[in-house]
Amino acid sequence: MTRATRVRALLALAILALSTFLALTQPVRLGLDLRGGTQLVLETRDSPTARADRDATDRTLEVLRRRVDALGVSEPHLARAGDHRIVVELPGLDDPDEAAAVLGRTAQLTVHPVLGTGPGPRSAPADPDAGPVLPDDTGTPLRLGPPALTGAEVHRAEAEFDAESGSGWSVGLSLRGTGERAWARLTGTAACAAPHDPARRAAIVLDGKIISSPQVESSVACGVGITGGTTQITGGFDQRAAQELALLINGGALPVPVDIVEQHAVGPTLGALAITSSAQAAVLGVALTAVFITVVYRLLGALATLALACYALISYAALLALGATLTLPGLAGFVLAVGMAVDANVLVFERAREEYAAGPPARPRTLRSALAAGFRNAFSAIADSNVTTLLAAVLLFFFASGPVRGFGVTLCIGVAASMVSALLITRVLAECAVALPPVRRRPRLTGLAGLGRVRSWLARRRPDLLRHRRRWLALSGAALLLAVSGIAVRGLDYGVEFTGGRMIEYTTTRPVDAERARAALGTAGLDQAQVTASGDDALTVRTERLSAAQLRTTDRVVDELGGGAEKVRDELIGPSLGDELRRGALVALGLALAAQLVYLAVRFRWTFALSAVVAMAHDVLILVGVFAWLGKSLDGVFLASLLTVIGYSVNDSVVVFDRIRELRAGARGTPFPDLANAAVLQTVPRTVNTGMGAVFILAALAVLGGDSLTDFALALLIGITVGTYSSVFTATPLAVVLERHDGASPRRTADATGGTAVPGSDR
Repeated sequence: MTRATRVRALLALAILALSTFLALTQPVRLGLDLRGGTQLVLETRDSPTARADRDATDRTLEVLRRRVDALGVSEPHLARAGDHRIVVELPGLDDPDEAAAVLGRTAQLTVHPVLGTGPGPRSAPADPDAGPVLPDDTGTPLRLGPPALTGAEVHRAEAEFDAESGSGWSVGLSLRGTGERAWARLTGTAACAAPHDPARRAAIVLDGKIISSPQVESSVACGVGITGGTTQITGGFDQRAAQELALLINGGALPVPVDIVEQHAVGPTLGALAITSSAQAAVLGVALTAVFITVVYRLLGALATLALACYALISYAALLALGATLTLPGLAGFVLAVGMAVDANVLVFERAREEYAAGPPARPRTLRSALAAGFRNAFSAIADSNVTTLLAAVLLFFFASGPVRGFGVTLCIGVAASMVSALLITRVLAECAVALPPVRRRPRLTGLAGLGRVRSWLARRRPDLLRHRRRWLALSGAALLLAVSGIAVRGLDYGVEFTGGRMIEYTTTRPVDAERARAALGTAGLDQAQVTASGDDALTVRTERLSAAQLRTTDRVVDELGGGAEKVRDELIGPSLGDELRRGALVALGLALAAQLVYLAVRFRWTFALSAVVAMAHDVLILVGVFAWLGKSLDGVFLASLLTVIGYSVNDSVVVFDRIRELRAGARGTPFPDLANAAVLQTVPRTVNTGMGAVFILAALAVLGGDSLTDFALALLIGITVGTYSSVFTATPLAVVLERHDGASPRRTADATGGTAVPGSDR
């Protein structure tokens, strides 16, 4: 073992030991879509008396924290997002309307003296010092005086049930200090009014609405009032309403009003199913990938499989170290990155095969030297392809939101871990293996002694794939036209995330026909509802914002039609946030294209950069067009898959262009079309083997991942197929055409031996 190998081995052991320690000692933080619960995004806004600045948002966060603590939710998470938004996560709470009712109310409690009855609600008071005119619980308008005390002076509120008097539920208030004295003065003044005079009442107002206006009893002395600092709020409360009001009073009033701009609720059953199905897909997909690369690359393939297991451990540990939340799209990104990690190993092994075969017959290369050359020559393509994927992942993190940001985080971690896995762990294992005497005596055992069937066939036949490059470009144009026509004819079905509105997903006891459910909801007054059925027992209802009564109606109709129904997902996106998310998605897409163009122009020629970006745009439009023809929704998860396809598409093009650049440096007299064709033929095995590794993972996700991941996996399967085609038959032919028009391509001349670059050789 060389000194460099020993250093790499020690570094690899240190990374694996630290990763194992983190995996065993740190708990993973699951997103609500995996463990079930409710997420609310609240946005503060200005009130007539206060500005919704950063400080007001922080004070609002503290009030919300007290309310959440009173709810009794285990492990809640509240955080400010920007200057005006607060994200609240409530694990285990699958009723978003209950959470919204508690967290979204300002809860400004005031107690007023009643001056008399008024002519109508909120009419102008005759006394300039008087307050507004508000109706009581019977509809009688009461003219109120200025507030005598506020909720800030209430020491404690508690829901109470009076079984003896039969009055039912009420909220008892305990007042201390200034609040106790203010209550005594208020009731002492009211006690001086005649019986049945409205002025003998005290009005308790919550957020501009009278919730109780009790009359001071005749036993209370005029000018003395009710002492002791206790009173009750009555008003025909049930237990839940009384407890909710007590919670709001105890938590305190919000400094500024808030609007709920986004809410997500996932039932615990769906979250557990997502974890189970994703884990099954991961195990099956990785197992199939491991078998595939072991069959293709034999001993080194088996070692790469072991390195992939180490990659999974490192990725998981990095996720724990960063404190990142593992969401459903993030889990999909984690599984997908396992498939993409195969790419670096495939690049190295294919280059090592070439190096081993390229040695002269008199003095063939050793396995160790071929392997070292494979790592050295593949590094440029590995680095370029991973950087392009990182660009897409970083853009996801900065311009997406919610679970899709989790996808970006796990993809970034996956890319970094794949570099460690392929360039460090796989290298250590492979160098140790090829140094063993039994392996040196049987080089075919390693999988490096031979070009492989695909490469050998290409080396014998040497097809000129770029001879009809204009036909390939015309075929790509036709596919593009068909996809764009789908967008024009069928239109794009944006998800709730991008349009705003509410989406509720149910599982029913028996299958429900979507048309029948749509008709029943229309009869019930929800004629704008969009209903889709998926699977045997899943029904999704999409509509605009629902009132509480409309939500109860929807639940009742679905329950009756399905013979029982369980709400497994509930999402609400405000229209302003939907516009913002849609703009963010377009910005992320545009920046991805621009960033890839700039990076490739720096690393390669502008002709290569433009060709790769055109092929990437070709892949994106075809994927969007196929989803338009299929009538599938474009949501945040689709955005994640779309940006992943961008990274994958550029990866393929980068590998081909990197080989062209290398061949061009060694054969300057060879015409560019010949170089391009040789590069394509030399990289086809890598493209096919990498694609197959990803396909196994995605096929497992599509079959076992459940409804949540089926569209994600389908989008990536389409993207990988189209991306593999476009790197060979769109990007490369376009580069040939652009190079010819650029005038920089050298004329056809032969080298000293009269040879040109041929498939399977770097010479």
